[in-house]
Amino acid sequence: MASITIGHHQIGPDHPPFIIAEMSGNHGQSIEKAKALIDAAANAGAHALKLQTYTPDTITLDVHEREFFIADPNSLWQGNSLYNLYQEAMTPWEWHQELFDYASSKGLVAFSTPFDLTAVDFLQSLNVPCYKIASFENIDHALLAAVAKTGKPVIVSTGMASQTEIAESVEVLRAAGCKDLILLKCTSNYPARPVDANLRTIPHLAELFNCQVGLSDHTPGVGVAVAAVALGATVVEKHFVLDRNGGEVDAEFSLEPHEVKMLVEETERAWTALGKVHYGCTDKELASRVHRRSLYIAENVKAGDILTEKNLRSVRPGLGLPPKYLPLLLGKVIKTDAPKGTPMSWELI
Repeated sequence: MASITIGHHQIGPDHPPFIIAEMSGNHGQSIEKAKALIDAAANAGAHALKLQTYTPDTITLDVHEREFFIADPNSLWQGNSLYNLYQEAMTPWEWHQELFDYASSKGLVAFSTPFDLTAVDFLQSLNVPCYKIASFENIDHALLAAVAKTGKPVIVSTGMASQTEIAESVEVLRAAGCKDLILLKCTSNYPARPVDANLRTIPHLAELFNCQVGLSDHTPGVGVAVAAVALGATVVEKHFVLDRNGGEVDAEFSLEPHEVKMLVEETERAWTALGKVHYGCTDKELASRVHRRSLYIAENVKAGDILTEKNLRSVRPGLGLPPKYLPLLLGKVIKTDAPKGTPMSWELI
């Protein structure tokens, strides 16, 4: 599968996983905290920083009752209206250029998720290197077509979407000119349970749509992300926060900086370990062969003695004949004296 270029990174099966640190609303409406988050992401070794580009009015309606009010007692945001929640969580548009520039100065690729057509136009004016579509927008065909028409790589989270809905979205994207597409397996629950991750979908998605597939992960820790890389994920996106107890809107399911570092290290370790189909010794194993089991004379024997299970044994190290020859050798006559510890060889019989 061909690699995809985003910024100065090559993304694909032949490259370490591309780690996206999602800031979301964890800046708490402080640009200083936003920059501290960028510092933390860069220091942790993340490859990209992602923002979200919307206002309350571009994402919902100024209504504070019925379905516009979050009454679900299991929701992190219970007791908020959608409008008020998005007012709290939005990243001010006037910050974007400054944050993108700051992230770039720290070596991070910076881009964003647009939530409507005005956001696409705005991000185009900032010359972002790619676009990310959130799970809740993956059925918005007009938005998909708009990002595809930019000609830039598009990353799409597939949370909640049926196979048919994903197929429709991919068709819209490709018909509108998207050449570089990455789908992300995603569970749109916050925090998500590992049991709901269904990571075996990753290779199925890749085969079904002939594209790279990654993971947008809302589970605690890094274990699910590591498993996803083992199943072929080329991209991993995780929310992050300076302090999970800080009270920011997405803090509860976000990684802290030391966990982002672990995410980068362990997913790359998993990718490295995949290697290739290989049998036999690696270069580093060659020296270990001497410590295999092999056949050794286990008691002092003299010429004319018979080999028995007592005087010929399978032991370590591995300089004698392979243990598989033991049944063949038992009962044979030794033709020369051999002290205990002599490696068995054909010349002895």
